[in-house]
Amino acid sequence: MSLTDKAIEQIRELIRSGALPPGSKLPPEPDLAAQLGLSRNLAREAVKALAVARVLEVRRGDGTYVTSLQPSLLLEGLGGAVELLQGDAGALRDLMEVRRLLEPMATALAATRISDEQLAEVKQHLDAMREAREDVELLNAHDAAFHRAVVSATGNESLLTLLEGVSGRTLRARIWRGLVDSQAAGRTLAEHEAIFAALSRRDATLSQATALVHVSNTEEWLRAHLEADAADTATATDA
Repeated sequence: MSLTDKAIEQIRELIRSGALPPGSKLPPEPDLAAQLGLSRNLAREAVKALAVARVLEVRRGDGTYVTSLQPSLLLEGLGGAVELLQGDAGALRDLMEVRRLLEPMATALAATRISDEQLAEVKQHLDAMREAREDVELLNAHDAAFHRAVVSATGNESLLTLLEGVSGRTLRARIWRGLVDSQAAGRTLAEHEAIFAALSRRDATLSQATALVHVSNTEEWLRAHLEADAADTATATDA
């Protein structure tokens, strides 16, 4: 570990131990450095790194505070990282595989916990998707909201944040454009309808199966699309 990494770990340990609980204010930089046996420069670098990771919040003119440490805050950087991977075909395939592993199980869990109000929200976004069949932007927005509403019903904030990060706004829009262009949007809407029907029955097994079919079909479409892109690129290079 570098000296900065060690400094970061020391501050993390203060947070883990409860010496610096969520919402608490860190000592002034000179005091923090002395407490941890660090130089002021190392203490400053460690604080900067933890601020980027949303563990700490630097408030100008006030000081540095430990954040709420909520999963939605700490994991939100995953979505930004996914957006940066849009040009990496291998990374996109890996991300879709992660979604295939997590989302069906999350949908099964949602079936056992979803309330009538949450089910109504899922239906609202499904209805909006039907109405927006030719509008990729709206389809994309309500598709994301549909899946968010489903996973939110699990009550598991960490799972929700992970799946939202893995899905990626740009990737989802890219897929919907391709589906609309290939006239496969109707099939995908039917898959969403099957998920909703299974949730309505509070059937965990069926909910898991319908979600798996949907994610697997999306994953297959993406693989074919990426392979076609690679073939076109190779042809252009040869030419």
